[in-house]
Amino acid sequence: MTNPAQGHRRTTVTRAAFIAAPLCMLAYGLIRLSDPDRGPGPAWTAGHIALLAGVSLFAVVLPALRRMAGPTTRPGRLSAAAATLLGLTGTLAVVVQAAIDLVVGFRAADRPGMERLFEEVQSHPGVQPAVYTVGPMLFYVGLVWLLVQLAVRRRVSPWRPVMVVLGTVTAAVSLDLLPLAALLFAAALVPPARPLDAPLPLHTAPAPHGDTP
Repeated sequence: MTNPAQGHRRTTVTRAAFIAAPLCMLAYGLIRLSDPDRGPGPAWTAGHIALLAGVSLFAVVLPALRRMAGPTTRPGRLSAAAATLLGLTGTLAVVVQAAIDLVVGFRAADRPGMERLFEEVQSHPGVQPAVYTVGPMLFYVGLVWLLVQLAVRRRVSPWRPVMVVLGTVTAAVSLDLLPLAALLFAAALVPPARPLDAPLPLHTAPAPHGDTP
């Protein structure tokens, strides 16, 4: 059983993750824009460290969103669990992608060298879909799924999943729009101003116009 001090610390960490995750994505997007050559160097390294940190924080955010559902039916619990699993699988894929980018940046002397290393990595069977195409999309699917489920149960406002969808579409249109996409994610995930006794739970009946996280 979690004591009050541990619960407070967990709440603080979770709240910080909801804020820091999109802010790290924003940092990555801005650093990326400052590096038009997309070559190895301090900007490439700093940007991908920010990306790695931001995506890793969603390993805290996604389970917290699942806990927000509180008591629900068995289908509801299974749905939330499936969405969380998909989101965490996608998170892992993006973490691996960012780690590959960092290693390639450290190993290559210039952009052509990076391209050769990327081709070498992506030539292995299964790497392209798992790490670069299908895998990362699972993160967005899981996150939207959780927020839609919470919106249906009136645990969050309907505009929150809409913001995530808009952010996802924005990033898909162009990676140069990542800062805007990160701001949309930040708007979707901003935690409530009121204190929380646990990581973003709502264990009582939802209020008619409740709005978390």
